[in-house]
Amino acid sequence: MASALPVTSRAAAARAPWHAYLPLWLMCAPAFALFAVLVLVPLAMTLVLTFYRFDPASGPIAAFQFGNYAEVLTSSYFHTIFARTFGIAVLTTALCIAIGTPEAYVLSRMRDPWRSLFLLVILAPLLVSVVVRAFGWSMLLNTEGLVNHALGAFGLGPYKLEYTTFAIVIALVHVMLPFMVIPVWTALQKLDPQTENAALSLMASPATTLRRIVLPQLMPGILSGSLMVFGLSASAFAIPGLLGGRRLKVAATAVYDEFLSSLNWPLGATIALLLLAANLVVMLTYYRVLERRYARSIG
Repeated sequence: MASALPVTSRAAAARAPWHAYLPLWLMCAPAFALFAVLVLVPLAMTLVLTFYRFDPASGPIAAFQFGNYAEVLTSSYFHTIFARTFGIAVLTTALCIAIGTPEAYVLSRMRDPWRSLFLLVILAPLLVSVVVRAFGWSMLLNTEGLVNHALGAFGLGPYKLEYTTFAIVIALVHVMLPFMVIPVWTALQKLDPQTENAALSLMASPATTLRRIVLPQLMPGILSGSLMVFGLSASAFAIPGLLGGRRLKVAATAVYDEFLSSLNWPLGATIALLLLAANLVVMLTYYRVLERRYARSIG
């Protein structure tokens, strides 16, 4: 019996896959190398570029100085741009939560084939380029567009809707709404409908059931969806560039202008790095606050 154990062990080892003998770090090395080449190295190069000095005659000059950071952090012009960027992102996120959460709830209560059909309708905008959707909204919202023609039928307008914050927010909500609906709908799939029925059978009102039973279980989906929507809205370029025009600049369009119009690469890199840092700070703070409230509501 004792002699059979080594034979069994050798047979099990022979059947084990070859990668079972590799250390974990070696198995992760290809993915990390790809991540480093595509993300970490460009970020490091951008960080180094922020310390360069810009000469209009010769371009970026290698130097270790903080003049670009001082210019962005002390200029009211850039303060306005960053305030507009995050204001649009917050408003877009709030509207996506207000529209996407009930939409996902209704979607989860549908039966096939209607659920599959409406899910396809929700995901259909992702199949169209953002630039195409931005041009579509531009044609809808311009002075001679369909929206103003519809308002004119009621004796209203025409209104200047294009090249406004309203146009940017409406188009961003259209683009970002699937990123809110899908996480909330996924969270709803884990919700047992019998818990709602049990609460209703115990004389809880529908509003109390929604607030005490359904909403706390939706919070992980709302949290993940709002983080995606906020991050993508704060760094959006195509829609603010096409629907905001040259007057309503956001951080992404300011980076574009500094790189390709002014050719001030160090200042453009500084704006991009500060946008990334501010985005991370806001998202992490938001995540911690909502996580604590969710844990408190569960407890």
